[in-house]
Amino acid sequence: TRPALHALADISRGTKGKGLPLLRNAGLVIPTNAHDILKKPPLLTLPGARAGVVAAPNEAPSADASAHGVARVADQTGDGSSAAQDTPSHTPSIKRDRLDREEVFDIIRNIQDPEHPHTLEQLSVVNLEHVEVYDALDVSNAMEVDGAPARVNEPSKVEVRFTPTIPHCSMATLIGLCLRVKLLRSLPSRFKIVVQIQPGTHASENAINKQLRDKERVCAALENKHLAGVVNKCIKGGMYSE
Repeated sequence: TRPALHALADISRGTKGKGLPLLRNAGLVIPTNAHDILKKPPLLTLPGARAGVVAAPNEAPSADASAHGVARVADQTGDGSSAAQDTPSHTPSIKRDRLDREEVFDIIRNIQDPEHPHTLEQLSVVNLEHVEVYDALDVSNAMEVDGAPARVNEPSKVEVRFTPTIPHCSMATLIGLCLRVKLLRSLPSRFKIVVQIQPGTHASENAINKQLRDKERVCAALENKHLAGVVNKCIKGGMYSE
């Protein structure tokens, strides 16, 4: 900056000062001799301005410069160099309410049973006690949850265990699929969804749980138009149940 000001000062003296009014009207503050350069206070550098364009601290920045945010102050050091420091910006952290099991249960309680004109709650296929929710916190805001230390390294997770109406229920896989699809559509993407049969309530629980955990198999099942229609009907029918 200092050599550039010297050069501009020499040019202005060479033209007998005729160019100074034009430069000042353009927003430049140009010292006319080296003595003024040494005594000039730190200059205000405007973000987004053309190279070499500076303004004195007591002058208001132009409208174009103000649109680029807060100006940076360039402090001149003893050896003529300048050290610029950006004004620190603070982005407030986004706070959200923690998801709880009651909210999750409200999502699934009114899903219609594929065979009976009742909801899964009415048939005791799902209940609040078999819903578990872990809503992970950001590491920087780690705190205790219900008296237990926050598991900051674990992903957010929702687990639902359902009870088929009979041990050999042929609709168990379809019910689990309805639960999984409804949760995937309703919950934020940060949650891992786990749907499985309550242990000891179905003869083929291991095989069905394996199918429900297989994302590719679930996606393939939903590509079947007939099966997808049944799932959507159960979900939609439950939306209007009381």
